[in-house]
Amino acid sequence: MRDFLPTDRPALVLAPMQDVTDLPFMRVIARRGAPDWFVTEYFRVHPDSCLNRYILRSIAENETGRPVFAQMIGRDLPSLVRTADELAKFPIAGIDLNLGCPAPIVCRKDAGGGLLRNPETVNRLIGSLREAIPGRFTVKTRLGYTTAEEFPALLEIFRSHAIDGLTIHGRTVLERYQTPVHPDCVKTAVETMACPVIANGNAVDVATGLTYLAETGAAGLMIGRGAIRNPWIFSQLTAAFQNAAAPAPSYWDLWEYVLELYDELARETPKFNPLAHVQRMKKTLAYISHGLEGEFEYDMRRAKTPEEFQEICRKHLDHDIPLPPKPPVGSKLFCGFEAWDQK
Repeated sequence: MRDFLPTDRPALVLAPMQDVTDLPFMRVIARRGAPDWFVTEYFRVHPDSCLNRYILRSIAENETGRPVFAQMIGRDLPSLVRTADELAKFPIAGIDLNLGCPAPIVCRKDAGGGLLRNPETVNRLIGSLREAIPGRFTVKTRLGYTTAEEFPALLEIFRSHAIDGLTIHGRTVLERYQTPVHPDCVKTAVETMACPVIANGNAVDVATGLTYLAETGAAGLMIGRGAIRNPWIFSQLTAAFQNAAAPAPSYWDLWEYVLELYDELARETPKFNPLAHVQRMKKTLAYISHGLEGEFEYDMRRAKTPEEFQEICRKHLDHDIPLPPKPPVGSKLFCGFEAWDQK
């Protein structure tokens, strides 16, 4: 990972979000300011698993010019080693192990964030994968399963293996996305690890991103929900690092972004179903429409047909008012960022 770090500013990375940050989304966001590298949606790994062909396209057909790390999730070591070998045949920048997904269905299988309940297993998996993967091997984690007090022991495990990068979502698994992050834990990792540490969680705009970096000293930022809501965030942060003028998108720009994403996703759907496509778009629109003025979010929840979808976008986005830089305080989708505003 170190060789991908910019020399004059912190790195910027798009966080993997299952069923959202696929190849069409990567294309759309790259046109508004690409991150320094991407991480795929996770490849589910178990004894009977095979490589997901759709996720593979994010690697094999990625025209953005940016490196792509392939992320795996699972707990069966032979299967993880096998999958890493299979992925190495594709033009990947490296392999990333997911230790952070808080989804209950994942944790019940002792995968993702669920693995953090068993540090001995984490130690065994990371050590064995480090030996088996000749190229770059990175880890994405949370601070612990129940409490941040679990993090020092986990950090010692990460430090004991020669991983090439560590991305830390600054919350525990049980905190999900509902609390402020713990920048002190990320800072401790920065001061402890020999590899670059990337900070993740709660960066919703330029100001919160810069504060997270300042409080942790991290080598870069990984942004997920904030980038879905504001796909210009990487170019805005780059401009802030360079003291340059940043993009100031309007509602018209947001309209163009939504329609472009609609078309890109439709083009990639093998058996296009207009009604199902609207439902697919509504999952992403939940982050995009949240907190915007008027009844856009309310109306979009009720859209069923492409015609209704298009009309709702036209009704609410056909003007040049600047977009609000932050989500609303008290948001259920973007939680805890206001703690930085109070400092």
